Amino acid sequence: MLSSIFYGVLISQIPAGYLSGIYSLKKMIGFALLLSSLFTLLLPLAAEFGEILVIICRVIKGLFQGITLTTQQVIWIKWAPPLELGRLTALSLSGLLLGPCIVLLITGFICDSLGWPMVFYIFGACGCALSVLWFILFYEDPKDHPFISNREKEYITSALTQQVSSSTLIKVPIKAMLKSTPLWVISLCNFAFFWSNTFLSIYIPIYIDYKLHVDVEENGLLSSLPHLFAWIFAVLAGYMADIFQTRNTFSLVTIRKLFTSLGLLLPSLFSLCLLYLSSSYYATIIFLILANSTGSFAMGGIIINVLDIAPRYYGFLRGITNVIGLTGGLIASTVTGIILSEDAESPWLKIFLLMIANNMISLIFYLIFAKAEVQEWAKERQNTYL
Repeated sequence: MLSSIFYGVLISQIPAGYLSGIYSLKKMIGFALLLSSLFTLLLPLAAEFGEILVIICRVIKGLFQGITLTTQQVIWIKWAPPLELGRLTALSLSGLLLGPCIVLLITGFICDSLGWPMVFYIFGACGCALSVLWFILFYEDPKDHPFISNREKEYITSALTQQVSSSTLIKVPIKAMLKSTPLWVISLCNFAFFWSNTFLSIYIPIYIDYKLHVDVEENGLLSSLPHLFAWIFAVLAGYMADIFQTRNTFSLVTIRKLFTSLGLLLPSLFSLCLLYLSSSYYATIIFLILANSTGSFAMGGIIINVLDIAPRYYGFLRGITNVIGLTGGLIASTVTGIILSEDAESPWLKIFLLMIANNMISLIFYLIFAKAEVQEWAKERQNTYL
C-alpha cells in the first residue's frame, strides 16, 4: 500500500515528459495538481471500503503527481538563465523535501487532536487551493508575464539559446540516446539517488521506532528533521553550483561530478556512522539527519545534468531518468519491506549496506563517463518533426 503511489508516478513519467514539449505546461501541471488533490480528499472514504480501493486511489493519485513531477522542470527551459539554473531548479525541487518535513511535523498532532482522516482533508484542500493559485499566477513564457520589467524579460530571453516550441512535435533520436554513455550514467545515478531517498523517506519513522522507541508525536518530529535539513542542503547546493559556474571556479562537468559525489558519498558515509557509531540517542539523531539530508547535494549534479547534455529533449529525458530513478525507489521500498519481514536478526545492516553499495557503484561509473556539454545528437537541426 505504501509503494502503490510509485506505480502511478512511474507510468506517467515518459508520456508526461514527451507531451510537456507539445501541450500547455500551465494546463498540464494545474489540472494534474488539482486532480491529485481531489484523490487525496477521497482517500478516507476509500479506506472505508477496503485496502484495494485505497491502492487504486493512490495509483491514480500517483499518475497525476508524476505528471507534475516531470513537467514542472520543463518550465526552466524558458525561464532559467544558464547561470541561475542550479539555484532555480534546486529551489523548485526542494519542495519535494520541505513538503514531507511539514507533513511529518504536524501529522501526529492532527491525528491525535482531529483524527487521521483530517490529515487527508486538510492537505487535499491545500492542494486544491494551490492549483487555483497556479492557474492565476503562472505564465509559460517570460515575454507574456505582465508583472516583470522589460529589462528582466530581455535578460531572460537573451540568455536562453536553447528553446523548444511548446506547439511543435519533435523527432526523438531514440537510437542515439540509447548509445549515449553520459545519459546512461545519469540514469544509473538517478536509480541510486531515488533508491536512497525512497528508503530513507519511507522507512525512517520505522527505524526511529525500532531504535529509539518513541511515541507518535516525537517520531513525527524526529522524522521531519532530516527533510528540513535536506531542503536546506538542496537550496545551498543549487546556489553553490551557480556560484562556481559564474566565477569559473570549476568547469561545468567538474561541478556536476562534485555535487553528485557529495550527494551519493555523504549519505553512505553517515549511514555507516549510523550503523556503527550511534551508541547514544543524540548520536543516532545526528547521523540519521545527515544520512537522510546530504543526498540533496545531488541537486547541483545529476538532477540537472540532463539539461546540460540535451536541453532540446529535456522533458522527454527527464521522464526517462525519472522512470529509472523511480524504479529504484520502488525496488528499494519492496526489498526493504521483504528484508524487514523475513530477517529478524540484522535487517537494518543489510538494508543500509545494500544502499551504500548501490551508491558507490553508480558514482564510480558517473565519475568516469559523465559529460556536461550538449551532445551531438541533441543539437537542433532543421526539419525536426515527426
